[in-house]
Amino acid sequence: MTRAPARIAGTRGARAAVLAAGLALLLTACGNNMADQPKLQALEASPYFPGGGALPPVGDTVSREVGAIDPVFFTGQQGGALATELPIELSVELLQRGQERYDIYCAVCHGYTGAGDGMIVTRGFPAPTSFHAERLLAQPVGYFFNAATNGFGRMYGYASRIPPEDRWAISAYVKALQLSQNATQDDVPAAILHEILGTEGRAR
Repeated sequence: MTRAPARIAGTRGARAAVLAAGLALLLTACGNNMADQPKLQALEASPYFPGGGALPPVGDTVSREVGAIDPVFFTGQQGGALATELPIELSVELLQRGQERYDIYCAVCHGYTGAGDGMIVTRGFPAPTSFHAERLLAQPVGYFFNAATNGFGRMYGYASRIPPEDRWAISAYVKALQLSQNATQDDVPAAILHEILGTEGRAR
């Protein structure tokens, strides 16, 4: 055997030895030691947290129960059209949250009543369309969520500034603003109307 074939054979033998050693180390690492070691399972009680349970989710955690399953929660659209119903429960607390967020983010342009007479308008900036204009009174709640998310006209989108829960709260509050400025006696529930009229009658 010449030197060249001998050198090649030696190299192949060294590679085979290294490969065999690697496989041996890999096989010795196999086992259930890591799976069987003492550890806490997901949602298992723990003495390290208050009350023995898991801590509340961190901020901006996506919920599996509130909106994350239904795309309308993030898009404001359902079946290719603007959503006509809130994807979250309507409550007094939701409207109060919407009012708070509206006063922070929206009132500076749209005004506190939605008439489009906010502070920057009084300083010379173009006035946005009043929420009480006939065109906007006819729009569903998804229209306002979509506008807040993606922007509209001169208004930039607030998707990166306001979480979707608050955008829905604001949208619900805008619809409440519209109703508050354009309601008629027929919109008042019968029981409340009877109480109001009875109170006025007694006052007279």
